[in-house]
Amino acid sequence: MNRNLQIDSDIPYAAPGGNTVLADSTAGGTGLQPGSPVFVNADDWGMDVDTTNRSLDCALQGTISSVSAMVFMEDSERAALLAQQHKVEAGIHLNFTKTFSTGQCPPKLIEHQRKLSHFLRSNRYAPIIYHSGLAVSFEYAVKAQLEEFERLYGVPPIRVDGHHHMHLCANVLLAELIPAGTLARRSFSFASGEKSWMNRIYRRWVDKRLQRHHRLVDYLFSLAPIEPRDRLQRIVSLACHSMVELETHPINPPEYRFLVTGEIFKQLDGLQVAHGFATYVSRGAIPGRSTL
Repeated sequence: MNRNLQIDSDIPYAAPGGNTVLADSTAGGTGLQPGSPVFVNADDWGMDVDTTNRSLDCALQGTISSVSAMVFMEDSERAALLAQQHKVEAGIHLNFTKTFSTGQCPPKLIEHQRKLSHFLRSNRYAPIIYHSGLAVSFEYAVKAQLEEFERLYGVPPIRVDGHHHMHLCANVLLAELIPAGTLARRSFSFASGEKSWMNRIYRRWVDKRLQRHHRLVDYLFSLAPIEPRDRLQRIVSLACHSMVELETHPINPPEYRFLVTGEIFKQLDGLQVAHGFATYVSRGAIPGRSTL
């Protein structure tokens, strides 16, 4: 089923030893071997009550692996308690653009984030521009959110990503603000021809920059769109040889239905949703491979 999937060679999966590997093009069905794990991560945990509740529904059904938690948002406190109560693994979802909605947010952080949001949303190319005048604001915003996550969850995050992927903006990358050794979310992976050569070169630079101090999955895709179904079958077939993350937003009705009803298992026969990243990061391995 995956014989037509050709992941862009500019962002290959580098297996241990440096060999480039793609999914088995001769495999039938989804191409998944028994027990092949796919990581399904729900973003925006703690943003508001509805977003948290929908992600929790999916976690209780075993259709997501983990969540990315926002701090200083209206449901951040309750979400942290729910994560501990139901053993939902949480990483941090750094936020530079969406207004903090809790009354406990420090005024200084609100002001710094206001500047960051104005800059990052000013035009589509702003995130790839290093703004020296905002270096202090970025550093403060990251530090404050990391400290708040540790206060809420009792431990530092082992995974880091960002709202609208702004953790990959130039100011964060070049200043190396993401804690070293964490699992950082990489750029989206695309099939050959989906993006321009300039886009591919930039994404390759971002991922190589991250690899200097962080662990990365081999491929990152969005769960949406759900249709056509063969798209997801081709994507998850990569889990035979690679570590694949699917990013999802259960607040979106199609994604929520697909996950909470267990349709993901029916459509993707042989799929195993991994139980969080923590075990794999701490061991530095996934089944069948020696290192992450």
